[in-house]
Amino acid sequence: MRTRKVSRLALTVIASAGTLGGLVAGAAGPALAADAGVAGKVSTSGLALNVRTGPSTAAERVSTLKPGARFTIECQEPGQKITGKVRATRLWDRLADGTYVSDAYVARKAKPPRCADLEEQVGQVLPPATHETPTASAAGWVAPIPGTVGSGYRTKDRPSHDGGDIAADRWTPILAAAAGTVIVSECNASTNKCDVDGSPKITGCGWYAEVRHQDDVVTRYCHMVRRPSVKVGAEVKAGQVIGYVGTSGNSSGTHLHFEVHTGAPATRTNATEPTAFLKAHGVVVR
Repeated sequence: MRTRKVSRLALTVIASAGTLGGLVAGAAGPALAADAGVAGKVSTSGLALNVRTGPSTAAERVSTLKPGARFTIECQEPGQKITGKVRATRLWDRLADGTYVSDAYVARKAKPPRCADLEEQVGQVLPPATHETPTASAAGWVAPIPGTVGSGYRTKDRPSHDGGDIAADRWTPILAAAAGTVIVSECNASTNKCDVDGSPKITGCGWYAEVRHQDDVVTRYCHMVRRPSVKVGAEVKAGQVIGYVGTSGNSSGTHLHFEVHTGAPATRTNATEPTAFLKAHGVVVR
């Protein structure tokens, strides 16, 4: 499985400033490429549009979009009512990385789907909030999910497969394999749609996350059923739930594609056999 580089917002926290609805004066930020989904365009009176972690001005602002910036709307959710330049609405537009902008300041020619409708397509009912946290090895590592590796690392049949596939039921909790910082949390698919089941015809990791650990080791977790439960910049502990097993992106069945990289950023050149790495750190994954 190969991942595809897709446009995403850099989740950099911006110092708080005075706001007007979903806007912040004088700020600027990157735009998202409108290569799939419903195309949107920032329509304001010269102010930058806030990008937030939820559908409310009370949610953390993680970036901004310049006036006129084009981006892709994945779906819409109801939230805080905002009266903007384009319309007065309670709808907020969810972007591919799970962040939100108020639809009150968005010009678009099509109506995006409801996020709830997308989730229903894959039978998404939230799993129990509790799980049994495994005991970490002496080196501080755990198995990301229980199970055995099916398709392994760079086999003769799949020489470009940079990780191991562990089959599991949908909604099996995916655990951070060690303590670290979340550095990626996004949708990565050639269709730019991850809230639906994937297929071998699609390229990309689907919903996935990466965690950076001590000594610049990076672990990657692919094909989640929905956007990861953790955001970029979050500090996680070994055994903490960071998402749930699914089959988004380049996938033919529910499983976790798990990679280990011995450098940051994660690349093909620094990928290493994950089961051997875990075994060297006191964790046996068969």
